[in-house]
Amino acid sequence: MFTIDIIVKYTPVPFSVQRKSAEDAEDVYQQILEAIRSGSPQILELTCEKMPEKKIAIVISEVSGVQISQKSGTAAAGRTPGFVAMGQ
Repeated sequence: MFTIDIIVKYTPVPFSVQRKSAEDAEDVYQQILEAIRSGSPQILELTCEKMPEKKIAIVISEVSGVQISQKSGTAAAGRTPGFVAMGQ
């Protein structure tokens, strides 16, 4: 399972949707990037494959980051959630 996390300005928690395949996750990632590059204030609506009833709508001009991560079981494959992992 692949998770696409979307960081929105002034929101402390990322919005996430999941895809079963790497290709589908990459397609969603590219869709978000293209919307950001377009520069026009538009709304992007996404659904989640793991929870089909889950829908989110995001104003693209408010997106400040996006990432793809692979989940295996209940934990990420050696990664902490978010964009930065700080060591001690």
